[in-house]
Amino acid sequence: MDWAGFWVSLTAGGIAGMCVDLILFPLDTIKTRLQSPQGFKKAGGFREIYAGVPSVAVGSFPNAAAFFVTYEFVKSVLATVTPLYLSPVTHMAAASFGEVVACLIRVPSEVVKQRAQVSPSSSTFQVLSNTLYQEGIQGLYRGYKSTVLREIPFSLVQFPVWEALKDLWSWKQGHVVHSWQSATCGAFAGGFAAVITTPLDVAKTRIMLAKAGSSNASGNVFSALHSVWRSQGLPGLFAGVVPRMTAISLGGFIFLGTYDKTRSLLL
Repeated sequence: MDWAGFWVSLTAGGIAGMCVDLILFPLDTIKTRLQSPQGFKKAGGFREIYAGVPSVAVGSFPNAAAFFVTYEFVKSVLATVTPLYLSPVTHMAAASFGEVVACLIRVPSEVVKQRAQVSPSSSTFQVLSNTLYQEGIQGLYRGYKSTVLREIPFSLVQFPVWEALKDLWSWKQGHVVHSWQSATCGAFAGGFAAVITTPLDVAKTRIMLAKAGSSNASGNVFSALHSVWRSQGLPGLFAGVVPRMTAISLGGFIFLGTYDKTRSLLL
């Protein structure tokens, strides 16, 4: 990937990330409160649905930009050394590397956002200050491992499916897909991946919201999953699956469609 491609990926990814995160923030708040250990109503219900939005406004551009710059770079490098029939593996590897890098920015933003979402009486700045005062920088990276463990399987499903659907549609109509067609493929791929990875999202939410010193605060994903399974069973593991699937399907449409459109305008 040359420097022009780098700046195009950075700009297109950042714009796409800002659009999807701000538009779908209310659905994300509902999902977080459904997954909260204190329950939906105590976590805020439908009140102050934009609690925590400043954290997203600050973090979404660099987070999405970091992902797509890494994704496109790794994809371009691997494409030169792997045969065409292994392109799904290339997309999986590129997406995985992208998630590991992006999570370095995403997790602090996500921790502050989720804690503000379940404590709507506290401002985003108060949540950030309390987290740093009580837990230090480590507190902002609470749930890094669980987030990566959620995002990598998600991307392993979403990006190869997205790329495969685009290739199939292009082949059927005899030319490269339009941005709205890419967005439609992104919606299907995102919704499918969202349902499959919901239990990992529940575990990530419980770890990020856990009080310092509690068992979930250790960041053990399997322990968090086991705890939810024991107390709530299968419904608990799939808490918030409908708003998550809805948000990510819409998000896939907006995110990947905006990325493709912005990229085509800039190239």
